[in-house]
Amino acid sequence: MTGLPSRLLQTVAHGLWAAVLLAYLAYALIFGIYAAALFHFPFDYDQGEGFELLDAIYFARGQWPYRDIEAYPFYASNYPPLFHVLAVPLVWIFGPRLIAGRLLSTAATLALALAVGLAVRQWTGRWALAGWAGGMVLASNYVYHIGPLSRSHVTMVLFETLAVLALARSTGFPDRRALIWGSLALMAAGWTKQHALITVLAVLAYLFLRDPRRAMGWALGFGAANLVPFFLVNWATQGYWWLHIIEANINEYDYRQAFFLYGQWFRLHAVVLILALLLVLYELYFDRLSLFSVWAVFAAAGGALAGKWGAGESYFITAVVAGILAAARFLSRLEGWAVRWPAGRATTALVVPLALLLQAALVFHMPTDHPLTRPVARLLGLEGVRYVDRVGYTQLGHLPTAEDLRNGWKVVAYVRSAPGPALTEEASWALWADKEPVTHPTQLLNLYKSGKLNPEPLIQMIREQQFGVVVLRAQFYPQPVLDAIGQAYRPIDDVPVNGFLYRILVPRERGASP
Repeated sequence: MTGLPSRLLQTVAHGLWAAVLLAYLAYALIFGIYAAALFHFPFDYDQGEGFELLDAIYFARGQWPYRDIEAYPFYASNYPPLFHVLAVPLVWIFGPRLIAGRLLSTAATLALALAVGLAVRQWTGRWALAGWAGGMVLASNYVYHIGPLSRSHVTMVLFETLAVLALARSTGFPDRRALIWGSLALMAAGWTKQHALITVLAVLAYLFLRDPRRAMGWALGFGAANLVPFFLVNWATQGYWWLHIIEANINEYDYRQAFFLYGQWFRLHAVVLILALLLVLYELYFDRLSLFSVWAVFAAAGGALAGKWGAGESYFITAVVAGILAAARFLSRLEGWAVRWPAGRATTALVVPLALLLQAALVFHMPTDHPLTRPVARLLGLEGVRYVDRVGYTQLGHLPTAEDLRNGWKVVAYVRSAPGPALTEEASWALWADKEPVTHPTQLLNLYKSGKLNPEPLIQMIREQQFGVVVLRAQFYPQPVLDAIGQAYRPIDDVPVNGFLYRILVPRERGASP
């Protein structure tokens, strides 16, 4: 390899890096195609989207979403308020529509990719490696699936990443300015979603390694700054904040689901994770542990929470981003070592871009029914397949069709024409029919299983047939609620939308037509 003429080696290396940037630019384009398709799709694409929007609607009205779960509309929120508060101006602009949350989450995802890319550029001075790092954020199957949805998770990861980047600017204990900005970003992450606790613990561990006494002082101050507003919100909501945010999220745990997702996470991101592991091992044995290594380890361990009922791949997004930053950190070190030896320089110039191209192949995903991707699908022999993804089966990532749109409006017509309130398992059907969404099925199920919910008030309304229509999809309601629905309502139609079958039910003594 060292016998290659230097000019030829340089040409080949430049060609490989051009291929790397082109591959990850293509993934950024695919992300844009997917996001644009969701902007034009007005209904729930993922079941939790409408409920995150509903939180923002409550805040826009000046109301708490953390409310009595045993009184109409029987609603229970999932998450802390920051994402939903940030979405309020968009709700004022666009109305109670999913585009508000989707625009916010997409902007956060793009900002996350930009922050990662700029950080790597600052370390290395190389735009090529920075372009790969930012592009890899958008290329990850998990970020692609979740990023454009009206969900709070990627916004949390953005704040986590900004906190880590602020606190890692110095190799020693962060100075006062870094601590202030890092702590504010970390607070924002925690007030966006509870899962940010993993990054809080990673930061505390890193600070403790640098200076145990100052680390404990920071922990006390940070804890007080969060606990005071936490208990104030709990007081203002008469304790429902604690019920919704803490108790409703203590779910059943399935270790098999966690093991499956760990295997999938590694299979999709193997090159990134191996490079991140090499950084951890190098710093552990030959250098001081950086915040990037500590964060990567804690984030990987935090993926275990994906075994909770109702959790999934999104719980690994923090680990993906932490892995990308650690991998880029190791590659910058590797290139620094390689310049000392001609053989090492030549090997690195070829092996690194080839490894990053392999990583691009590992995360391969693409909707094949878009004008920009159809020629590629034809070239790869993927005609007739709507969407391909190395994840395998996934409910997310494909583009909604015109038939999905038509059938969605059909469901809305059922809800709109029915008298009185509607019991819909997804919120957007009621919102489009200008009706108040009722319940949050998964939260009610969690609270029922833990003995924190008496479903009788809701069951009584169902028995009295006060709902003009019921729309079911996954039937995540507590079993007594489902039993009451089956006794008081009869199915009149099954409408396929976006790969799911929506069952329309009306009171047994009358029919309904869209």
